[in-house]
Amino acid sequence: MKESEPLKGKKIVFTGTLKSEDVFELVRHYGGEPVSLPLIKVSELIGPTDKLRLDASPTYDWLIFTSQTAVSAFDAKMKRHGLSVDSIPSNVAAIGTRTAAALEKIGFSVQFIPTVFSADVFVKEFKPQENDIRRLLFLRGSIAGPTISEELPFEVDEWTIYKTEKADENTEALVDLLQRKKAVSVLFASPSAVEIFAEEVAPKTGWEGYTIGAIGHVTEKALKEAGAPVHVRPDTYTLKHLVDKLASRKDVTFG
Repeated sequence: MKESEPLKGKKIVFTGTLKSEDVFELVRHYGGEPVSLPLIKVSELIGPTDKLRLDASPTYDWLIFTSQTAVSAFDAKMKRHGLSVDSIPSNVAAIGTRTAAALEKIGFSVQFIPTVFSADVFVKEFKPQENDIRRLLFLRGSIAGPTISEELPFEVDEWTIYKTEKADENTEALVDLLQRKKAVSVLFASPSAVEIFAEEVAPKTGWEGYTIGAIGHVTEKALKEAGAPVHVRPDTYTLKHLVDKLASRKDVTFG
């Protein structure tokens, strides 16, 4: 095995939906085989009050986005109802550089990103000037946790703009892959994917015989609470850094 291909002969499974191919390319760069088996699927929620909510968006001092999926869903609504980014003068906060990049791609300027890409750190670090705060709008998914809304010391309105469901066909494929006892690493980017894995996959495969990676401390906590070992967690919470960390580990076995 070449030193530059530490993942050669190994399958690297992503349990979340990827927005671009660059992380797959990174796995291939390290000699591994990327496998996409999202355990959740998302879709935009379309409702009769969407136009009214969009028209009200400029009245908020801050818009808060915690995922690229939320950005995509909000962008779809703006296009459907003919609203431009220029008509929304709000400040914008993003959890994560990927989310910020998605916002900038559609024309938003991002004023705040927490140093660690998680909701619990966001609520600790988000301290804008007091005269900048009157109303905040959190663009969320259907299973988003309560941290943003309940722990920020401001008035926070929520708008659920996409729904998250189980991708049953992929849980079956993942069970089949892990039961073959091949060299596999399973990477988790959200507690919701951990929950589905724990309910649908782990009872049939167990938690041993493959490497487990968590994108950050919240996902790591969910894995440990489910009884799983966590072999890899990067210091910077992105999938790229997770793959880099996985490739750099000399003490990780793959079954």
